[in-house]
Amino acid sequence: DAWRLAEAELLESVVRISEEIQRLEALRVKLVGAVDHRCKVDVLGFPNAKMWLASKTLLEVGAAGRIVLLGRGLRLQPEIADEYFDTNISAEHAALIMKFCERPPKGMPLEALDDCRNALLFAATGPTANTDAVRAVIARLERAFESDDPPPSEDTDLNEFHASKTLNGRVAVKGDLDAVTGEMLLSALSGLSKPRPAQDGTKDPRTPGQRRADGFTELLRRYLDSGIAGEEGGERPHVSLHVNVKDLADRTDCSARAQQDAAASPDGSLFAVDGVAWTEWMGPLSIKAARLLSCDSIYTPIVLDENRAPLDLGISTRTVTKRQRKALVARDRGCAFPGCGAPPSWCEGHHIVHWSAGGPSDMGNLVLLCGFHHRLLHHSDWEIEMGADRHPTFIPPRQVDWERKPLPAHNRARPRAS
Repeated sequence: DAWRLAEAELLESVVRISEEIQRLEALRVKLVGAVDHRCKVDVLGFPNAKMWLASKTLLEVGAAGRIVLLGRGLRLQPEIADEYFDTNISAEHAALIMKFCERPPKGMPLEALDDCRNALLFAATGPTANTDAVRAVIARLERAFESDDPPPSEDTDLNEFHASKTLNGRVAVKGDLDAVTGEMLLSALSGLSKPRPAQDGTKDPRTPGQRRADGFTELLRRYLDSGIAGEEGGERPHVSLHVNVKDLADRTDCSARAQQDAAASPDGSLFAVDGVAWTEWMGPLSIKAARLLSCDSIYTPIVLDENRAPLDLGISTRTVTKRQRKALVARDRGCAFPGCGAPPSWCEGHHIVHWSAGGPSDMGNLVLLCGFHHRLLHHSDWEIEMGADRHPTFIPPRQVDWERKPLPAHNRARPRAS
């Protein structure tokens, strides 16, 4: 117990554990690098090592991807790898130095690379090293080897745009754009984010950041309404909302009923709770927000049984109809392959028993899969069975699990025990 330790022991314990964590993280990077290099998709069961790692651990896909990229890059940068695996530098600093060495300044001669790498490793070594100091060395090296190529502000190869879900159900947006793209973005937002005083002349209470966020929302709404975005999953991109019709009509507080429903569900899981809407990309949404969206929408009723499986919508055609697709989305919530859960707009309807083998196009023979897992099911020994609850289960090949124990669909997996 921490409270039993003397202050000196407490400080020493924190340092010792931190060193062990860094050693184990370095070892994980090395092993994941080997997985990325050696293991093929038929063994992983996923398109790449980062998706596999995220499905087997508590890591988010983005964090798993950074580990894979670091392990992959260090295989080609042994000088940096030695310092990182000896825990002399951090993962963040190793990634910074590796990125510089992979794409050095265009005006830098090749023979200068070793000295530049050594200068960066020196700046990054030890517990007192910080990212600002490493970046400062990189900036000085870039200035020392300037060339006639376009300046960084106009280099489109440096453009990045990240949009990731946060733990509280929001989206964090981060970007780094060239000057021309930035000019287009700011021009598009200008008229949509200007202050709007009240009729009595009261100043707009929104901050500049809030005004730009509102302008960006309006920009996206107009784009989706324009119908120029092409098609995904056979339909134009749009906001899809799944909600129980009785929740839309019931304006009483749903929290008590939601707790009762969770307690009554077989596994106590929150996946079966009423009183919560669901969107394809962001997941859970409050009923209040659902009612707001439903005021101006096109709706398709899908009738579910007690296990939340759509009632049969079978037809005799080979392809999945739009209504069947909506029912598959309501049941599978995206790619049903265990650990995947790719958004529905990236998925296709798959016949468990192939159409060519007499398999019907009804809900008992259909499952929603992303393109990768659709191809995997057609070209590997993975199998799918429809369970008694009318939800799919997946049977892995023997090289993945010798006992071939059935795995529930992604959205039916039980939460891991704490």
